[in-house]
Amino acid sequence: MIRSYQELITIPEFEDRFRYLSVLSDIGIATFGFERSLNQRFYTSREWRQLRHHVIARDEGLDLGVPGYEIRTKPIIHHMNPITREQVVHGDESILDPDFLITTSLRTHNAIHYGDDRNLREPFVVERRHGDTTPWRR
Repeated sequence: MIRSYQELITIPEFEDRFRYLSVLSDIGIATFGFERSLNQRFYTSREWRQLRHHVIARDEGLDLGVPGYEIRTKPIIHHMNPITREQVVHGDESILDPDFLITTSLRTHNAIHYGDDRNLREPFVVERRHGDTTPWRR
């Protein structure tokens, strides 16, 4: 299954977006991320850094792009379709395509990969009251 941002944004609820993205990786399976030098070259490249800023802005700094799920720590850009060493080595353009990327928190990113949704954040909701936007009076 190829996951895309265009499809993801048609899913309104955070929990449903999480389920759409869940990949349930096996711990210890060799991926691109296990090759430290290749990993560092890719994630410190000018192209990746520019794209990262673009994706965070597009998603308004929201976890999975869902209103009410503001990320209060360093955001992570998640490849919706796990990338491989071969894609990096051969310069596959899809690994730099924003349609295959989404902004997440570290907690959500780990839950997507390892299937543990028990630690997913609840949305930040402020209960509004009459007059709560009225300036203080002396």
